[in-house]
Amino acid sequence: MSQKQLDQEANSENNKIIQVNQLVKQYEGGVTAVDNISFQVDEGEIFAFLGPNGAGKSTAIKILTTVSRPTSGEILVNGYNTAKEEHRVRDAMGVVFQDHTLDKELTAYENLYYHTVLYGVPKNERKDRIQTMLDNVGLWERRNSLVKTFSGGMKRRVEIVRALLHYPKILILDEPTSGLDAQTRFFLWNHIDEINRDYNITVFLTTHNLEEAEKVAENIAIIDQGQILAMGSSKEIKAQTETESLERAFLEITGYDLRY
Repeated sequence: MSQKQLDQEANSENNKIIQVNQLVKQYEGGVTAVDNISFQVDEGEIFAFLGPNGAGKSTAIKILTTVSRPTSGEILVNGYNTAKEEHRVRDAMGVVFQDHTLDKELTAYENLYYHTVLYGVPKNERKDRIQTMLDNVGLWERRNSLVKTFSGGMKRRVEIVRALLHYPKILILDEPTSGLDAQTRFFLWNHIDEINRDYNITVFLTTHNLEEAEKVAENIAIIDQGQILAMGSSKEIKAQTETESLERAFLEITGYDLRY
């Protein structure tokens, strides 16, 4: 291999902000939730990780976000091992979970301020960051309102702001628009697209709304029964399955049987 090829390969590896290598997760009783999967995500990419219920994607996300440890294999996030360098991994990512995780008895501002303290945002920058980001999602005027008075869409906007306050390199979105109305979904995807484009933040998302995934994701991995069955752009996956929509391709790949 020439030096030029070696340099190109090295640059390609350096551009991979998430690297999943032969990842396995087994539970007691011999249950294998994740079965030797590997994939990579480029810096600045919007990547969708899709699968039916019980496919193994939630387990993989728990390992990615340092909540769980792998049985074997590894995940590198921004060059750091999720099982050995948890704090560095957490610093590199912001996470929006499927279920709301704000403290409902605190105001929006208090929820966000405590996050800036937890992640070591300089004291003289905290208020300005919170104000700028709440302005961006139209909630600065509601900063002193208790979160328990917010609609689901308003809570989701606050959670996305919270995930971005420490300027992460990666934004993890687990079913971010579940249960939201069409207007809120439209706003959130536009906002996420702006964040990705303007700040080169990598977005790693899961969703059961395949139409949304097809619109926003540059690359997609489809997992079922712990294994990745297809990977590529929406166009490539549709071509492989000779289908006209990602939803139909997904069904062709994972089957039509009901899941629990």
